Amino acid sequence: MTDDERADLRRLGLEPTDLDGHTLDELTDYLDAGRQPANRSIDESPGCQLALDALDRLHGLGAELIAADAAASPEVDPGWVDRILSGIALDARAGRRIPFESPEATIDLAITEGAVRGLIRSAENTVPGLLVGRCRLEGDVTDPGAPIRIEIEANALLGEPIVLAAERLREEVGVRLRSHTELNIVAIDIAIRDIQEVSSWTKQDR
Repeated sequence: MTDDERADLRRLGLEPTDLDGHTLDELTDYLDAGRQPANRSIDESPGCQLALDALDRLHGLGAELIAADAAASPEVDPGWVDRILSGIALDARAGRRIPFESPEATIDLAITEGAVRGLIRSAENTVPGLLVGRCRLEGDVTDPGAPIRIEIEANALLGEPIVLAAERLREEVGVRLRSHTELNIVAIDIAIRDIQEVSSWTKQDR
């Protein structure tokens, strides 16, 4: 790995060990190749799978936004892509261990914080016009029943009904967390970090 590649990883808050030795560039190339030929070390890495899913969603919306932004006036700040990638880098980390209640004392069940962040990020698929950036779980997730606040940063398209979209995202995140975790969610806060003005990207194009 070159010094430039290490610098890019540090800029995204990512280290090679977070993705089992792979880099974000390797994952992007693997995704572009249709995940073929199959790479077992990537396919069996939870961190790599979280990053691949997030990159896939970013490519689906981001490519159209970037292409439209290139022809837009005034020029759009390209930093929003870096902020999305920083969120992906965070999601790929396992983070804290979140326990489940077990019917037997000898059975130890848990989910990682990274997996929960990936679950939250995937909710954006149901809300056109929003792209999730960073998400945080505030509170002691290692303590069953402890109050947990979800903080989500998202990017929106100018002209989309932002309040309605944010509420739809909040509802979808709540449904997914109730279905797949035992977290005591007391609030889901959504902050719109960036608004992209892309007149050529319409609902009919989706």
